[in-house]
Amino acid sequence: MRILIAEDDADIAGNLYDYLTAKGYEVDAAPNGLTALHLLTTERFDAVVLDIGLPGMDGLTLARRIRGDAKMSIPILMLTARDALDDKLAGFDAGADDYLVKPFSLKEVDARIQALLKRAQGRVVDAAVRVGELAYDPFSGTLAWQGKSLKLSPKSVALLVTMLRQPGKLFSREELEQAVWGQPQASSDTLRSHLSQLRRELALPEGKNMIETVHGRGYRLVNPDDQ
Repeated sequence: MRILIAEDDADIAGNLYDYLTAKGYEVDAAPNGLTALHLLTTERFDAVVLDIGLPGMDGLTLARRIRGDAKMSIPILMLTARDALDDKLAGFDAGADDYLVKPFSLKEVDARIQALLKRAQGRVVDAAVRVGELAYDPFSGTLAWQGKSLKLSPKSVALLVTMLRQPGKLFSREELEQAVWGQPQASSDTLRSHLSQLRRELALPEGKNMIETVHGRGYRLVNPDDQ
């Protein structure tokens, strides 16, 4: 298996290179995003270990280029010093398959890579999802509304994709909070704020909207053509 390490810290890259080579991988390294993108688009790799803080082109941008422009489904293990939920969501939204916070164990890196490679061997690429004029491409991680790209916060993206994958399903507040934040929130204000943003973006004439509230029960995404 051939692994690309995209990491600008020479010590971290060297430790990863030596450890993974000793584990039997064929390893290459890139010190910046542009070099990594060139290698990925001109040579074959089975997985990439990607630092989020690369110079020139950061890891988030590179992941989007890998998924979007290059249309590659290669497994991406993203490395970062940031442990905040927003940063993790941004990484997954950009196309990362897994996320590891520095400092990390080299054994854990190997275990995560093995898990990603096993998953990739049986991976079925999801088809694009479309409801009315709203479309989601899981390959590139992009959302489009009426033919134009939607610019949303990572949490709003996660919220909309959760509902879009099961159009018409009535989601309770707790289900949506669990899907987006990983746990129920102390107040419903945060969820309502993100839903309000989505309603503004998905507004249609005659008061129609993709996001429907069922008072006292929850929320669902509907095709306005069926309303």
